[in-house]
Amino acid sequence: MINLAVLGYGIVGSGVVEVIKKNSSSITMRAGEEVAVKKILDIRDFPDSPDRDLLTKNADDVFSDPEISIVVETIGGAGIAYEFTKRALNLGKHVVTSNKELVATHGPELLRLAMEKGVHYLFEASVGGGIPIIRPLHQCLAANEINGVTGILNGTTNYILTQMKREGKDFATALKGAQENGYAEADPTADIEGQDACRKIAILSSIAYNEYVDYRKIPTEGITKISLEDMQYAEAMDASIKLVGMSRKIEDKIYARVSPVMVSREHPLSNVEDVFNAIVVSGNALGDAMFYGRGAGKLPTASAVVADVIDIVKHLDSNSRYLWNVNSEENMVDPGAVEGKYFIRIKTSNSEEAKKAAEKLFGEITWIKARKLKSEDEMAFVTDSFSENQMQEAVEALNGVDAVSEVINRIRVLEA
Repeated sequence: MINLAVLGYGIVGSGVVEVIKKNSSSITMRAGEEVAVKKILDIRDFPDSPDRDLLTKNADDVFSDPEISIVVETIGGAGIAYEFTKRALNLGKHVVTSNKELVATHGPELLRLAMEKGVHYLFEASVGGGIPIIRPLHQCLAANEINGVTGILNGTTNYILTQMKREGKDFATALKGAQENGYAEADPTADIEGQDACRKIAILSSIAYNEYVDYRKIPTEGITKISLEDMQYAEAMDASIKLVGMSRKIEDKIYARVSPVMVSREHPLSNVEDVFNAIVVSGNALGDAMFYGRGAGKLPTASAVVADVIDIVKHLDSNSRYLWNVNSEENMVDPGAVEGKYFIRIKTSNSEEAKKAAEKLFGEITWIKARKLKSEDEMAFVTDSFSENQMQEAVEALNGVDAVSEVINRIRVLEA
C-alpha cells in the first residue's frame, strides 16, 4: 500500500480525498498498488467531515511518518506551502501540487531539489484544472519543437465575458453572478486582473521551451475595462472578446503576454465559453493541437492531482528528470517591439476631423460600425500591424487631437 498525506483540506484537498475514496478500485488497478490517504493536515476544525479521523494540525504527523511517501500540497500561495514542499522533498517524499503560484515562483528550485533527492515533483493540476496539458507537453509532444502556446486559461473571466456577450450583462453584474455561482472568489482580483492566467502561461511556457519564464516579467492586463459597447463592436467584427494568455519563441527569446483580445470566429478559441478553458499548442511537426475542458472546480482539479499520484506510484523507482533552465541573461523579448493589430475605440466632438486624424496617425485602418450603437460621438477602427511602442505613441497623439475627446479603449486583435 502507498500512503499519502494531503496538506490543506479546502476545495481541492477535500476533492482529492473524495476521488481516492470513490475511485479506489480503479486507482489501484491503474497504479498497480493500493493508494490510501493516511493524514490530512489543516489548522482548521472540520467536526462534521467524514474524514475527521484523518485530520491533524500537527505537521510532524506527516513529515515524521516514514510510511507516508507522497505529499499532496493543496494549501495554495507561496508561503507555508513553499516551506512544506521543500521539507517534504528534502525528506525524500514525492510531492504533487495544484498550486500555480508556487510552481510559477519557485518551480526551477523545487524541480532541481526533487531531482537531487531522487523523487518526483508533479503539478498537472496547476494549469487547466482537469485538462491534461502538462503531461502531453512532456511526453506526447516531445518530438516537436514548440513554437507557441495560446490559451483561455481562466474559467472565471471566460464566464464573465460569456455572460456579457450572451446575456447582455455589464461587467459588474456578470462578476456578481460569477461570485454567486461559486466561479469567482469574494476577492476576484487574481482572476479579473489576469494574474491567475499570467502564472499559468508562465508555467506552460517554461515547459514548452524548457526555459524558466518568470511570470513577473509578463505584461498582464485584465478584463475590468471591457464594456458592453466593446462586445457590440466585437459582434460587428464577427469576433469574440476573450482573456488570452499567449507566448511564442522569437528567435532565441520568448514573448509572452496576458490581455483581452478580439478573437475572430475562425480561430478555435472563439467559441470556448462559460467556465471552460482551451489551450492551443503549436509545434513544428504537429502543427496546432487544442486541449479543451473544465479549467477549474473541485473534482476536475482533484482528478488531475490524483492522476499525478498514480503516475508517481507507477514510477516509484525513478525520479523526475524535468528541469527548467534558468537563463543568466534576459530571455524575454521587449514587448514594446512586438507587432500586432489593435481595435481602438474613440469618443469624438467632430467625427470627420477625428477620422482624418486617425488615418493620418495609423495609416491604413478599417472602420467598424456596430449596428446596435446609435451614438454619434463614438467611432472605432482596427489598425494594421503596429508595434506596441508605435501604437502607444499614436494613441497618445490621437488623444491630443482637438476633435478626439477620449480614446475609450484599445484591445489587441488575435487573428485565425
